[in-house]
Amino acid sequence: MFTWYTFPAFIVAIGVLVTIHELGHYWVARWCDVKILRFSVGFGKPLWMRRFGPDQTEWVIAAIPLGGYVKMADERDGSAEADAPVATKKRAFNNKPVWQRIAIVLAGPVANFILAAFFYWTLFVVGTPGVKPYLAPPVAGSVAERAGFAEFDLITKVGDREVKTWSDARMALLEAAVGRGSDGSGGSDASVEIEVDNNAGQRVNKRLMLSSLVKEDLDKDFLATLGLRDLRLKPLLVAEQLTPSGAASKAGLKVGDRILAIGGQSLGIPEAQFTVLNNWQEMVAIVTQNAGKPLVFIIERDGHQLEKTVTPDSWTENGKTLGRIGIGPSFDKTLEEKLKTTVRYSPFAAIGYAWIEVWGKSIFSLKMMGHMIVGDISWKNLSGPLAIAEFAGKAAERGLVWYVGFLALISVSLGVLNLLPIPVLDGGQLMYYMAEVFKGSPVSERTMEIGQQIGLTLLLGMTAFAFYNDIHRLVAG
Repeated sequence: MFTWYTFPAFIVAIGVLVTIHELGHYWVARWCDVKILRFSVGFGKPLWMRRFGPDQTEWVIAAIPLGGYVKMADERDGSAEADAPVATKKRAFNNKPVWQRIAIVLAGPVANFILAAFFYWTLFVVGTPGVKPYLAPPVAGSVAERAGFAEFDLITKVGDREVKTWSDARMALLEAAVGRGSDGSGGSDASVEIEVDNNAGQRVNKRLMLSSLVKEDLDKDFLATLGLRDLRLKPLLVAEQLTPSGAASKAGLKVGDRILAIGGQSLGIPEAQFTVLNNWQEMVAIVTQNAGKPLVFIIERDGHQLEKTVTPDSWTENGKTLGRIGIGPSFDKTLEEKLKTTVRYSPFAAIGYAWIEVWGKSIFSLKMMGHMIVGDISWKNLSGPLAIAEFAGKAAERGLVWYVGFLALISVSLGVLNLLPIPVLDGGQLMYYMAEVFKGSPVSERTMEIGQQIGLTLLLGMTAFAFYNDIHRLVAG
């Protein structure tokens, strides 16, 4: 779902990540005394351009904000003059020693990893809010129930990995599910050991079997398949928020009123016609289905029962007319405090944890790609620019901490993607230069041309498939 946050959040994200990536190439190229002709954020027609710097480099912001590039003088594409002085020719990229070319190409992805580590360090020092990994009652008859999990079990470790939040636990469980079995394909013994603190204060280990998972389960909520659920706050039938102009306020409901039952079209109808409410969801369902129809609410206020007639306001969603009364529930404050946590480290300790986070996310990304290639995981998991834009908007809407976390994750993904051994990407260029190191001479231009064509075809194919996935998600939900 796109909001007004989506476009600016996406543009800022792409602008920051691409600029840092290209600055990595740029600064190392400068240190190696390579002449820089153009530094571009974006592709296509320049929207803004200025020339400055020792080489009068063109600094460009282009129309298509899906990448960028640093153009260096190179005799192979005619950007370095053939009749230039020897000193000038030495500044061409192709005339630099192979180790310098490797450093220049590697600098872009490394810059993304450094940026991600800085973002994670910042989050760890400031403090990242989260929810403790308490478990709800497992689904009856599920794998989780058979493993002995119970309500209020607090996950402290998944395999060898310590977890502090539900997000940590879910990611660790996903990694275990993706790599289940010795060959990653499952098996009757595929499982993961989970350490929990139970409600009695005991620390115990429980083994969760993963053999029942299939590839399709990883495309959706795989934890639901296993019967594992996070403990969530249940809204109480007590009003905590009232919209001043809402139907509930107009009918005389007040903060603190406990809603007991709903029924009828008028005051004084027989009690048998009232629906006694068991939870907040039942109340919402009745209100939603009765837009514009008077409903009698039986409430409890200061120990006394009262009747209030509320006529839900009408609003439209996806072509359906629904009712609402402008009321918000209260929650169990004790449980709310029990679930809340903030992950925070000292500035020095945060350095190590930040790099551990970058390393872990990088390895997991590579594993996911590998499993997609061999078919263990569906290619539906491949996301494109539309999905990234949507997630950027959602993260920005939640707040700065969430947006910085999003930037860190995408920066890691960009670094990993560019290191893939696909010609036209940094990893493909590194592959050529490593071959040059071992064979003692540069790879032939014909080989590089063929590689470029293959790499471009692969990249365009992946991009088209990612766009298809994005559109399918938007259309099909």
